[in-house]
Amino acid sequence: MSNNKNPEKLTSNMEDYLEVILNLQQEQRVARVKDVAQRLNVKMPSVTGAMKGLAEKGLVNYERYSYLTLTEAGEKIAREIGERHKTFYSFLTKVMQIDHQTAELDACRLEHATSRKTFEKIKEFTNNYNNNNNNNNNKST
Repeated sequence: MSNNKNPEKLTSNMEDYLEVILNLQQEQRVARVKDVAQRLNVKMPSVTGAMKGLAEKGLVNYERYSYLTLTEAGEKIAREIGERHKTFYSFLTKVMQIDHQTAELDACRLEHATSRKTFEKIKEFTNNYNNNNNNNNNKST
């Protein structure tokens, strides 16, 4: 019997936690509550509460005083959020010529607030834009 609640109903904060855990695992192989707290600039009890909620949703493996790991479902969501972030960041910096600091902040907001349909169109546009620029750069060399 699964204790799985609807993982589709995630807040932007929950999505951020998943994304940070994935990034920490990729960077340093493990994620700990204190690392997540530092990365998100929140207090450790906030992370602990969030991990309990994400564990109840079947997205994180969490035991007190242990490393945090993503479940398969949690990793899938984290990778999707990461892809959205990278796409929006690329769109804002390369297409819109927004400075890196502003683009980073706005990409974080957009990754949570944009519909899948809009995201897919921006992704397609950004990929085409980047490919065209790369082709033009290769022709001029």
